[in-house]
Amino acid sequence: MANSYEKTDVLLIGAGIMSATIGTLLKELAPDWEIKVFEKLDKAGEESSNVWNNAGTGHAGLCELNYTPEKADGSIETDKAIEINEKFQISRQFWSYLINNNLISNPEDFIKLVPHMSLVRGADNVRYLEKRYKALSINPLFKGMEFSDDPAQLKKWIPLVMKGRPDNESIAVSKIDSGTDINYGSLTCKLFDHLQKQNVEINYKHEILDIKRTKEGLWEVKVHDLIGCKAKYYTTKFLFIGAGGGSLPLLQRTGISESKHLGGFPVSGLFLVCDNPEIVEQHHAKVYGKAEIGAPPMSVPHLDTRYIDNKKTLLFGPYGGFSPKFLKAGSNLDLFASVRPNNVFTMLASGAKNLSLVKYLLQQIMLTDEKRLEVLREFIPDAKLEDWKVTVAGQRVQVIQDTESGKGTLKFGTEIITSADGTVASLLGASPGASIVVDAMLDVIKRCFPNQMKEWEPKVKEMVPSYGMKLAENSDLLFEIQSSTAKTLGLVDNGEKELVLN
Repeated sequence: MANSYEKTDVLLIGAGIMSATIGTLLKELAPDWEIKVFEKLDKAGEESSNVWNNAGTGHAGLCELNYTPEKADGSIETDKAIEINEKFQISRQFWSYLINNNLISNPEDFIKLVPHMSLVRGADNVRYLEKRYKALSINPLFKGMEFSDDPAQLKKWIPLVMKGRPDNESIAVSKIDSGTDINYGSLTCKLFDHLQKQNVEINYKHEILDIKRTKEGLWEVKVHDLIGCKAKYYTTKFLFIGAGGGSLPLLQRTGISESKHLGGFPVSGLFLVCDNPEIVEQHHAKVYGKAEIGAPPMSVPHLDTRYIDNKKTLLFGPYGGFSPKFLKAGSNLDLFASVRPNNVFTMLASGAKNLSLVKYLLQQIMLTDEKRLEVLREFIPDAKLEDWKVTVAGQRVQVIQDTESGKGTLKFGTEIITSADGTVASLLGASPGASIVVDAMLDVIKRCFPNQMKEWEPKVKEMVPSYGMKLAENSDLLFEIQSSTAKTLGLVDNGEKELVLN
């Protein structure tokens, strides 16, 4: 008996921030298109987008030192930080558009103003941070950044971190008050609530079993209804795979050439959480340090003010770990199942190149509670173990690719994969991820729908006024956008004055 197929224009796999964003963008650009979403779990935003599974940092290059390395000549490389800041501004504009047009509401549910700081210790690192501050603060995107190595000033900025330190310790901080803490899980749910009102069909408890190409050039997707315990079949013109760490094996099932010689290395992690009000109220910032030698960029230690379930709390970490799962709700066979004949040498080459990473992860796995406390005390000298509890962070799958720099290159950023004909797309990797989601999804749309972009461009510019421009080179537009998005998103300093954003 032949299978019965349902047709749709767009099929989105995964109900995280990526699918929520591209679905919302496409509904604005092509409201008549039919969109269907499939998610294995019972609700939206429960894996990488969940508030407990990420750091909640609105990554804009403000405090992340790995984006601004020191070059051989002693100067500071700023291009990556500027690029990420530009992309975060695009997200902020789109979210403001949604608020202004009553498509979503209550921005305080997902974004709050929290200063971003970089913290270093040791004379050489202090010199580096001052050079970084001087290199970035002349750029309009980083207006308002401050630097200090004065213990008296630092006690005002980060009292919890400075408490118990000797005044002669070599320590410095850069600070910018326009940083943000973001609950991507809340934002994801708001976007899917909006999409449901736009007649987008969202199917929870549905697992993707197979993906094939039809003779007509469509994508045939076999889905298992976990509640009804039956298989369903769909065909779609455009397939987006936004399943977080689970995207790689699904992309491999498409068989597109872009999915070959591609692998993934899963990295897990832990955070320490403090809910003690006496401690929480002594700190209000996201403070990023420097990564250990051999540690992946996503393992940069940071002490974060977070707002979770309308409660202010502190998170410290992450502590690296390893699990063969590609998702927290995944299988211990995920990593092994992703090894194919076309990527086995890619994976082996990567393993040989990244022995220092493997060593680092093994050391992290072996950490006792007391050893974790020692790391925490580098940030909070008088921290006590009883004030902190351990929580498991989300799984991240770092992309492994054959590149011009060699076979099996391990990449730590966010990678967009699209087929040559533009009928399938996916997003892989980790940070800055959700922070640059709107720019990433607009890139997907530009690659996959080139024939429609001329018609869609006016609408894109309505949603993102700076689209196609560099805000760092347009100071007037930058100030206008910063002021308007600050007002719309409620990013004000104690309700008294509007802050210049970034």
